[in-house]
Amino acid sequence: MAEQIQTALTILRRRQVEKRIGLTRSPLYARIKAGTFPKPIQLGNGRAVGWIEAEIDAWLAEQILKSRTA
Repeated sequence: MAEQIQTALTILRRRQVEKRIGLTRSPLYARIKAGTFPKPIQLGNGRAVGWIEAEIDAWLAEQILKSRTA
């Protein structure tokens, strides 16, 4: 059996994501709807959601790359 390397996943809540990317709630959800931002995951059975930190980091890196090549 092949060895699997597992990394710890960190879940960010909406306010943490907002601080990290510099957008507020409305623009954040508009980008999710447009398919230009990672979708949140459900946390439990309620309305709570969170984002996978690695996906947010990848999105930020992509935005930096786009801004540098434009």
